[in-house]
Amino acid sequence: MINIGIFCGSANGSDPVYREAASQTGQLLAKKGMGIVYGGGKVGLMGAVADAALKHGGKVTGVIPQSLVEREIAHTGLTHLHVVANMHERKMKMAALADAFIAMPGGAGTLEEIFEQWTWAQLGLHTKPCAFLDVDGFYRPLKEMIYQMVDKEFLKKSYEDMLLFSKNLHEITQYFADYRAPVVKWSQ
Repeated sequence: MINIGIFCGSANGSDPVYREAASQTGQLLAKKGMGIVYGGGKVGLMGAVADAALKHGGKVTGVIPQSLVEREIAHTGLTHLHVVANMHERKMKMAALADAFIAMPGGAGTLEEIFEQWTWAQLGLHTKPCAFLDVDGFYRPLKEMIYQMVDKEFLKKSYEDMLLFSKNLHEITQYFADYRAPVVKWSQ
């Protein structure tokens, strides 16, 4: 089974389109027989992804720091819940369990998590693909910023090409199936 790491908001956002996309993502991944690895929360988009996947027979693994369990935001109905000591352990565990990563709308934590995976891929620490589910143009400004990094020669084009920005989950899962990692940074 392929496990997809999902990074997304612990809030619902200002528009119902975000929660609807989260629910559709959980449902579609479950129907495709793909497992989900996510932050383990029952709140916001995180909870919507997990609930929809579980409702449609999906396998959902949560990874949550003890401090968030103590705040009672852990999802208690998951296939498996790993409780870890801190956020660093959470990211390491999610990276180990997932075969590919999708960032959905979210805040600073979502960006930090997907950027770490993208950076690790550039450095050759893993060869797992990363994508942004661009719900309602949410990630359009970020895509422009990454383009500017390439344009100003702070980022190689091949590393920009490692990322897929798409509003279509089927396109993302096909990208994951076809993905071939570029040459590792600093090895050229």
